[in-house]
Formats: sequence, C-alpha cells, structure tokens
Amino acid sequence: MAISRPEQVAQALWYGGPGQADIRQEAVAPPGAGEVRVRALFGAISRGTEALVLAGRVPESEFERMRAPFMAGNFPFPVKYGYATVGRIEGGTEALLGRTVFTLHPHQNVFNIPASAAVVLPQNLPPQRAVLAANMETALNAVWDAAPGPADRIAIVGAGVVGSLVAYLCGRIPGTEVTLVDINPARAELAQTLGVSFAMPETATGDCDLVVHASGHAAGLGTALALAGEEATVLELSWYGDASVAALLGGGFHSRRLRLVSSQVGRIAPSHRPRWTHGRRLAAALALLADARLDALLAPAIPFQDLPRLLPHVLDASRGVLCQSITYP
Repeated sequence: MAISRPEQVAQALWYGGPGQADIRQEAVAPPGAGEVRVRALFGAISRGTEALVLAGRVPESEFERMRAPFMAGNFPFPVKYGYATVGRIEGGTEALLGRTVFTLHPHQNVFNIPASAAVVLPQNLPPQRAVLAANMETALNAVWDAAPGPADRIAIVGAGVVGSLVAYLCGRIPGTEVTLVDINPARAELAQTLGVSFAMPETATGDCDLVVHASGHAAGLGTALALAGEEATVLELSWYGDASVAALLGGGFHSRRLRLVSSQVGRIAPSHRPRWTHGRRLAAALALLADARLDALLAPAIPFQDLPRLLPHVLDASRGVLCQSITYP
C-alpha cells in the first residue's frame, strides 16, 4: 500500500552558468505507483566533478555519459546536478516509511524517486557518514579494476576522498604495504587514521606493484608513473574534464613495460560485471563505510541554503577540503 502526500514546493540547487549557482523552487507531485518521497537530511559535494560542472568544463563528447541519475537540464547549462543524498522516506511505499536511505540524487530538499533507487542504510552506519557512499562506490570499482593482491607494495597518488578510500580498502588486504602520496604534508595525519603510510612525492618508495593515480593533476600522473615497478599497472582514476594532460611516456615507460589503465565508476569493472549490478555495488559501498575512522574525510557540514554563496569556497582546491557535507533544514 502506498501512502499519498500532497504536492509540495521543493528547493533544488542549479548550476546556471560558468561560476553561477542558485537555489530554485519546483513543484513535487505526490509520489506515484512504485515511488517514494524522500526528505533530504544530509548531502555531499563531489568537489572534483562538480567543480568541472560549475566551470562548464564537461566535454561535449561526455554530455550523455556524464548525466547523473535524476539530473535535470542539459550540459553545459543549466543543470541540476549532484549524486550524494541521504534522506528519510516520508511518503509512498508503506513498507519503507520512516526508513533512512541513500540515493544518487542532485542537491534538493524534497523529491520523489522509484523505490528501487532508495538504498536503506545499514543499522551501524550513521547518516552523516553515508554521504560518502558514491565516493566509496568509485573507490571499490577502482580496486576491482586494479586487482591488488596480498603483500603487494601499493602507492596511491592523491589523498583526496576517492584516493584516500582506495588506500583504505587496499590497506585491508593482508600483508599489503600501502602508501598515500600527496603534496600536502597535513595528509599524513589522515593516512595514519586510515591505517596506511604517507609520503611526499619526493620521498615515496618506488618499485611498486601497483600505483593508483587520483590527484587530478598531470604532475601527479608523472609521480605515479615514476613510482611504478617493472611491468606494474598504473590505474588512472582522475578525470580532467576538457583539459589536455601531458604524460611522460618516454624514458623508461616502454622498456619497463608499464600498463596505464583507466577506471571509471559509470560501468562495473569487467572482473565483476557478469555477477554484479549497480544496486549490489552501491549496497556494498554503504556496508564498507561502517568504520568511524572514515569520519576524518568529512568537512564540517554547511547549510543547504548557503550553497550558492559558499560554492566557490567549497570547490577551491587550494583549501584542501576532502568531502564537503551538507545539512538540510
């Protein structure tokens, strides 16, 4: 049985032009058959991706592939974008009423989605931490693509949210020697919290069995290639939008027979694709967040209403913010 709720006026964040964001009102009809109404509690800004969206730097070739679930509008502008919302179900399918869920939805305070798109949080996962689910899903997919093994020496270049989560997952594999590499020495404390080592690029140990690059900068990719051992894999996890990236593919790149492999969360890693669905992968990502140490990735929350004013500050890479969380009234 579905519980009906009257039409409401919702508020949603829209990217209206390069560097422009505003909160717009829109009507939300009562949930239809098979739908639930969600009232947002917490959200998160995906700093790297949303900085490119706000700047209008999504390449035209990627306009369709980059569409997020339930996104409105069209690239480059205007678009209602985002994909990390935790909320409580207040209407629709009766069996889900009152449950706290994660969903891949743009930044909006009230909305309807199919019940199948609402993933109920594990009981041991605080809603505030659950906003990391999309990042953890990306990290999990990257680990599947990279295929690390026990006792491997692994370097992750770039201690942002996704890179740190990859380091966290690799560090749980028996016997691995995992180093988080970043130009910001303050990331050493984060690495210690996550149970892995830390190094600056100039002091990192090379001859790695696997290197994952997640810094989003060409210099980081150069560091990743330099740290890879003979015939090792360098997994490229950064996305550069429409920017050209120089990579040092001369020198010993060919003689050391390095493998440069891409990873992207839009499709399940080939190693798991025959058996896993996107829903199963997202549920697994939520379960993997049940570790209080991961709260170190969350910046203090800011109110949803303040997003248009604070977005330039939030998306400024020089501030070193990891995951910027959002609270809804």
